[in-house]
Amino acid sequence: MTVTSLHRTLTVPLALLAAANAFAADAAPAAAPHPTVLRAAHMFDAVSGKLVDHAQVLVVGNRITRVGTTEIPPDAEVIDLGDATILPGFIDTHVHLSGQTTGNWYGDFFDNMMRFPAEQALYGAYNARVTLEAGFTSVRDLGATDWLALGLRNAIDAGKIPGPRMLVANYAVGSTGGHADQDPYPPQKIAVAGPLQGVCNGPAECRAAVRYQIKYGADVVKFMPSGGVLSLSDPVDTPELTQEEMAAIIDEAHAWGRKAAAHAHGDKAARIAVAAGIDSIEHGSFVEDETLRMMKAKNVYLVPTISAAVNVEDKIGSFPPPIAAKGRAASAHLRQTFAHAVKIGVPVALGTDAGVGKHGTNAREFGFMVKEGLSPSQSLMAGTSNAARLLGTIDRVGTLEQGKLADIVAVPGNPLEDITVTERVVFVMKDGVVIRRTVR
Repeated sequence: MTVTSLHRTLTVPLALLAAANAFAADAAPAAAPHPTVLRAAHMFDAVSGKLVDHAQVLVVGNRITRVGTTEIPPDAEVIDLGDATILPGFIDTHVHLSGQTTGNWYGDFFDNMMRFPAEQALYGAYNARVTLEAGFTSVRDLGATDWLALGLRNAIDAGKIPGPRMLVANYAVGSTGGHADQDPYPPQKIAVAGPLQGVCNGPAECRAAVRYQIKYGADVVKFMPSGGVLSLSDPVDTPELTQEEMAAIIDEAHAWGRKAAAHAHGDKAARIAVAAGIDSIEHGSFVEDETLRMMKAKNVYLVPTISAAVNVEDKIGSFPPPIAAKGRAASAHLRQTFAHAVKIGVPVALGTDAGVGKHGTNAREFGFMVKEGLSPSQSLMAGTSNAARLLGTIDRVGTLEQGKLADIVAVPGNPLEDITVTERVVFVMKDGVVIRRTVR
């Protein structure tokens, strides 16, 4: 027998043996997950909005199995966080993980033109990691080009890179020349965007734009009924979609089982979106009391993104004059709108528009919301249980309850006495895995 024929003879049996061993390994019973007990001076109950003293949380695998002062299993690892407060993993309902402004608008413009998508994706991976390490275990990414957020979400879900759970919108949907469209590059030098990239005109095209985003994996539909701050060619408070176009976008999103989020600085655009059945208004800078009362009646969430206003104010000198003027006007009015929304009782979910500002600083929004009218407890609920309700994930995350996923953070001291401790997380667990631990 030749060497070649011997190799052929052995190849099939060896392959079968390898397959049998793999099957046996798969069929073997998995080891029981190792229990972990977290304990600290306090725990924030995101259902009641109150602190529970001397609480313990038992985690087995990736689930919370018991909450309260319970007997510790003999084989459990005990993590004593000391004088700290345990909370549900934080949730940011408005981020853009694939990019970040630097404070130099012209430099950012050049970088965005010249950076390849594969390179930009690596920046997104970094942003995802620092966001998770800051205690934000879930985010809603409301707009990215080149399908970057989609790829980031899939890589995180596959366990290839660390990051928060992501719900993604892919391209934001809006009209030609609006905030979802490109800046006014000479058309001879750059391809004109269409429904695949979210740009649409008329109800039929807008339905097509929604369908394209969902076809390529969108969990949520983001659209632009009014102008934006950081775009060159559109007024910030002018409606950019007709009532029929907005109704088509929202109806199509809901028909596919997706929620719809409306970027709306202007009152008229926000009011049309609310009447059409929108799930959340993002920013809402110039929204008036009548519209806010409609939002309360229809349980439409306000995602105020005060962080974005602060970041724009900090960088106002770097922007071209048209953007700087819009930034000043929107930032000045947003705080008044938010204060009115709090008094009226509009439901609020935490959102930062991270990407306009630095990723990993998301928790500053807790303090901004307190400064502008929420109590510390209400602010914490906006970034936990309220945010989960808006995202449609309250059955899995957002509160510390038996059976939910073990997304847990801890902050030093008592956040009801000093909300800024949320910016200094000492412990992060996502899906039962410890991501960050800076205390013994």
